[in-house]
Amino acid sequence: MSSHPSGGGPAVIVDPFSSGGLYAPAFRAAGVPVVAVVSYPQIPPAYAGSFRPEDFDAVLTWDGDENALVERLRALGPRCVLPGAEIGVELADRLAARVVPGVANVPHLAAARRHKYAMAQAVSAAGLPVIRQLCTDDPEEVAAWLEKEGLTGHDLVVKPPKSASTDGVTRIAGGHGWREEFEAQLGRLNQWGIRNDQMLVQEYATGTEYVIDVFTHDGQHTVTDVCRYRKIDSGGQMAVYESMDWVPEDRPEVPELLHYTRGVLDAVGFRWGAAHVEVMRTADGPRLIEVNARPHGGGHPRFCRTATGDSQVDRAVAYFTGRTPLPSGYELRRRVRVVFLISRSAGVVRNAEVLDAIREVKSHHVSAVAVRTGDRIAPTKDLLGTLSLGFVVLAHQDPAQLDADHAEIRRIESLLTVDPETDAA
Repeated sequence: MSSHPSGGGPAVIVDPFSSGGLYAPAFRAAGVPVVAVVSYPQIPPAYAGSFRPEDFDAVLTWDGDENALVERLRALGPRCVLPGAEIGVELADRLAARVVPGVANVPHLAAARRHKYAMAQAVSAAGLPVIRQLCTDDPEEVAAWLEKEGLTGHDLVVKPPKSASTDGVTRIAGGHGWREEFEAQLGRLNQWGIRNDQMLVQEYATGTEYVIDVFTHDGQHTVTDVCRYRKIDSGGQMAVYESMDWVPEDRPEVPELLHYTRGVLDAVGFRWGAAHVEVMRTADGPRLIEVNARPHGGGHPRFCRTATGDSQVDRAVAYFTGRTPLPSGYELRRRVRVVFLISRSAGVVRNAEVLDAIREVKSHHVSAVAVRTGDRIAPTKDLLGTLSLGFVVLAHQDPAQLDADHAEIRRIESLLTVDPETDAA
C-alpha cells in the first residue's frame, strides 16, 4: 500500500539548482506551493545561473542547525522533501527521514546514494556485478590492490568518491601515472567545496554507456527514459561527452538495462523521488557507473518532454498531487539527440557568430551556445566544461535527419577560430 501523503502542504526542494529548478514551476502550475532549502551560504558558480528564488513561496537557508530547520519544515506540513541537485542529496535524505518519514529513502543506506564506493559496495552486497574498485587515502594500499587484482599495467579510472558532472574523473591509460593523479587530487577541494579525503581507483570498463531516468514511489521504479551516451577520447582526461540519444523503449538492450537498474536502486535503498543511474553495458553485461539520487541535470526533463511527453519532474508532480497510477515505462514519440559543443584548443574566440548557423539546421529544437567572441576557452575535459561551451538539442521523427544535422553542427563548429593565448595576461 502506498504511504502517499494526502495533505495539502508544500513541496520542499533542497538545493533546487540545475534541473532541480524545474520542480517549482511544475508544482506551482498544479496549485502546490514550493519551498526551497539552500544548503550553501553562497551558491556554487556552476549552479548560480539556474537558481530562481522568485519561483518559490519561501527560501530557507540551512546554516548547520538541522534541528531548527526540521522544526520549521514540520510546521509547514510538507508533502515531500526532494533534492534538486547533487549537493542537496544528503541533506534532503536526512530532512525527509525526520520531516516526512512516510516518503523517505532508507536512512541507513544514505551513504550508498551519494558516496560512489559505498554505492558499489551496497550493489555488490545485493548480488549484482560491479566494476572492481578500491577507495582509500593510501597509495600503497592501491599498489597492493592492483597487484592482487591483476590490474597492474591496465587502464584505470581515478576519481573523487563524491564528485559530480565528471569533475576530477580521470582515465589512466595503461595505469601509467596513477599514483601522481591520486596524490594530486587527494585533499583537494572539489568544485562543490567538498574535500577529497579519499580517492576511488577502479578498473576502466569498456562498452556503451547508458543513463536510465526514473521516478520512484514506494519502491516502485517507473522509467521515464533511457539515453545512450557517445563519448570521445580527450587524451589525459576521461572521455568527453559528444552526444546523447533517447533510446526507443523497444530496443533489445533495454530490458536487461532496466532489470539491472531496478536492482541497483533497491540495493541503495532508493524508494522515493527522481534518480538517474549511469550504467556501462560491457561484454559481460551491465555494470554500475553511479547512482545520482536526484533529477537528471542540464535541463534534461525539459528535453525528455519533447521526446516522450513526460519526465521525472512531471511524474513527481503527478504523484504528489494524487494523480495516479503512473505509467511504469515510456514511449518514444520523437527522436531527440543532444549534441555537446566541444573545444579542442585553448585561446581567445574570434568569431563566435559562426555558431549562429546552428539554429538553421532542420531538426534544431533548442540550443544554448554559451561562448562569445572575445571569450577565453580551454579544451573541453569534463561535463561542466562541455556545458560551459554549449549544447544543441535536435528533435525529429527521422533518425537520418538527426545524423545529417549532427554532422552539420560539427562542420559549423570547425569554423570557430581560436587564437592561442600567447599574449594572455
